[in-house]
Amino acid sequence: MLIEDWMAKNVLTVDENTSLMRATRIMKENNIRRLPVVSNGKLLGIVTDRDVKDASPSKTASLDIHELYYLLSEMKVKDVMTVSPLTLRGKDSLELAAVIMLEDKISGLPVVDDSGHLVGLLSETDVLRAFVRSTGIKDGARRYTFDLPDTPGSVTKVTEVLRRYEARVISILTSFEDAPEGMKRVSIRITTTDQAKTEDLHKELMANFTVVDFGIDDVKNRPRKK
Repeated sequence: MLIEDWMAKNVLTVDENTSLMRATRIMKENNIRRLPVVSNGKLLGIVTDRDVKDASPSKTASLDIHELYYLLSEMKVKDVMTVSPLTLRGKDSLELAAVIMLEDKISGLPVVDDSGHLVGLLSETDVLRAFVRSTGIKDGARRYTFDLPDTPGSVTKVTEVLRRYEARVISILTSFEDAPEGMKRVSIRITTTDQAKTEDLHKELMANFTVVDFGIDDVKNRPRKK
C-alpha cells in the first residue's frame, strides 16, 4: 500500500510567524493535533498540540489572564516547532510509515515531494484505516487463522483448497513472533457464496491444517465508547 493513497491531501498549514495562540485555535477548531509549518509550500517544520502545551505557562505560574494571553500572542510557531521533521514520499509504503511511527513514537508524518514541498500528511488514524480496509473485516469476510510450517509452499496448499471451493481470498496476513518455533501464523479472510461449499470447505480446512481460530468478526455489535 502506498502512502499517497491514504494520506490527507488538503492539509491545514501555518507559516513560521503565526502566533502560538492562532495555531492553538486552528488545531482546536478543526480537531487536529498537528500543523505543518511551510514557506511558499516548502516544509520548514511541524507544530503539535504537545509542543503548544509544553510551551504554555504552567497553571501555577504567577500570571494573570491578560498576561497569559499576551505571552501566547507574542510567541511564534517558529519558537516551538520541530525543525526538519521526519518526512516520507507519497510513493513510500504505508508499512514503512507504520514502522517509523511505532519505533520513533510519532503519531503523524508530513509527506513531501522531491523538492521538499508539502503534499500531504499521514496520521496513525490513516494507517489504521488502511489496515482495516485491507483486511476485509468490514466486508463480512470469514477469518481462518492457521499455524503453518515455515516452509515454501505451505500457504499455497491452503489457497489451493480455497480455490477448489471457489472461495474468494480477501487478505492474507503472516506473522512469526506469535507462532510456535518452525511455524508461521497465517490469517486468511475469505468470502463465499455457496453455503454447502462453505461447510465442506470448513471441514476440509479443519481436517488438513492446524486451525488456531476461525469465525466472522461481529463489527456491527463491537464494543463502543460510551
